[in-house]
Amino acid sequence: MIPDMTQHMSEMTSHWVERFMPLIAAGGSVLDLACGGGRHSLLLAGHGYRVEAVDRDAGSLAEISARAPGIATREADLEGGPWPYHGRAFDGIVVTNYLYRPLLPLLLNALEVNGVLIYETFMVGNERFGKPSNPAFLLRPGELLDVVRRRLVVVAFEQGEVAAPRPAVVQRLCATRRIDPLLPQ
Repeated sequence: MIPDMTQHMSEMTSHWVERFMPLIAAGGSVLDLACGGGRHSLLLAGHGYRVEAVDRDAGSLAEISARAPGIATREADLEGGPWPYHGRAFDGIVVTNYLYRPLLPLLLNALEVNGVLIYETFMVGNERFGKPSNPAFLLRPGELLDVVRRRLVVVAFEQGEVAAPRPAVVQRLCATRRIDPLLPQ
């Protein structure tokens, strides 16, 4: 465990991610997609998960590596380059404040049996509060549900306006690739 890292990070991390990360198998492998500064990578590593943080910003990845050498980092252009995870599967995938629709089916394919997808990003209506305001980066109502509905078991879903950490319109989903959703993990 990274000492005191999770205490410091808890104010900056998504409460949605904090709420559902315990569903990921203890010590499991987690992909933090478009990780940015690594707030969730650090949180997850601090709770004993094996984390791979991927982003196109080499500087941010270097900072993550300096703060937590146990986190595997990968520089990749997720929108213009090849998908870097063909043949790999993760016990958990975390995506926050990022949307590139062509990756959605690839994420589902990269989720291990009994794996957990935790996704939270902006949706239509957010343009009232600032960026992102481009429809290409805003989910349509119910879009995440539509994407996972036939392949995953939805644990929780929310959409609408939030006041914190700043006013926004978001969509949140936690879903799992359970073999039998009625059996405990």
